[in-house]
Amino acid sequence: MITQAVLKNGSHPEYGVATIPFPIPHDQYDKILEMLEDIGIGDAVQRDCMVEEINGGLTVLKCLEGNAINIDEMNYLAKRIESFDGYEEAQFQGMASRLGTKDMTDLINLTFCCQKATVITSFNNLAQVGYNHYLTLKGGVAPSEELANVDLKEVARSLIMEGNGYITPYGVVYSNGMQIDKVYTKGNPFPYYRYEDRALEVEMTSGMRPYNAENGTDKTWLFLPMSQGEIRHALLRSGLVSVDDMRLRFSDSTMPEVVDAALDFEREGIMDLNRLAEVVQNMSEEQKTTLAAAVDIAKPETAFEVTQLAINLPQFVFYPGVDSAKAYGKYMIQESGRFEFDPELEEFYDYEKYGQLRLDHEDGEFVAGGYIVYEGAIPLDELMKGDPVEQDKQMGGMSM
Repeated sequence: MITQAVLKNGSHPEYGVATIPFPIPHDQYDKILEMLEDIGIGDAVQRDCMVEEINGGLTVLKCLEGNAINIDEMNYLAKRIESFDGYEEAQFQGMASRLGTKDMTDLINLTFCCQKATVITSFNNLAQVGYNHYLTLKGGVAPSEELANVDLKEVARSLIMEGNGYITPYGVVYSNGMQIDKVYTKGNPFPYYRYEDRALEVEMTSGMRPYNAENGTDKTWLFLPMSQGEIRHALLRSGLVSVDDMRLRFSDSTMPEVVDAALDFEREGIMDLNRLAEVVQNMSEEQKTTLAAAVDIAKPETAFEVTQLAINLPQFVFYPGVDSAKAYGKYMIQESGRFEFDPELEEFYDYEKYGQLRLDHEDGEFVAGGYIVYEGAIPLDELMKGDPVEQDKQMGGMSM
């Protein structure tokens, strides 16, 4: 669900407006940031974007019209809302209307607790009303055996007869004693929320403060790959003094385990990790398997070296399930397509001898899951060093 926000500079409306889609597409973030900077807005922390108009998305967000918002807060809010089903949308809009919520901090926090409210959008089906209310009180989950013994129509009648409903444009809302927790506070890093699967997920904290695994407010979650603008805004919002102050910790990954194990997050730079995530993000499972095998034989020690292997993956050939000279020879003769295999002559093939012959003339190695061959012209250690000029290009001049 895309929300279009028409934004302007409240102090200089003559600068014009920018129409921005939320959530902001990952590949458009930096371009949109440039558009906003051209009219003097788009700060990483300050709410400097005056909302002239909201179109599309949830109508309750029109409450933001005439108010100043922060680009990243709005983006985070839109991502949270996009995950809602139809009933959660009614819960969010109903409670926002009930509470008269217009502040961005409150709207973000409401996304974490609106599921505790009950909203009746139609009285035509009392059983459905009772079902929604009962599940809401149970935190959204109830065993089917338990539900079978509940008179859902009676649950609905009791709710309606209590008379605690509040009429809103989005339905009759029952707060059920809901309290809004301060999960997010203005200007701080955003609470953990995985909007979409990314190659690498890391926690970023300040190296000048002791690491506290329980204190989420000290963490900034980075879902890599990210654009340079996204990373810069995340750094500024985290309050880090410099890139050198950054401490990174592994959280999760869609990369092969052997790749994760090769990375020392206490020594890695954010841009090297981001570049690796960018290369791996769109890899197929087959390519990831080959990358894991390449890492097994090359033994890289940094994210940059792993990235060099990933970029040069076409120079590696991986044969899954091949674990011996005989298995290799059998695969090459029967399945590779290089030979015209005759099943009637199978007893005359010496698979092991042929496989060993190939092994003796290849730069290959048996690894977990199969056999990998490196067909490149330069040694692996030189391949992983890469081109210093190319390294500078990949860093992209990133600075605070």
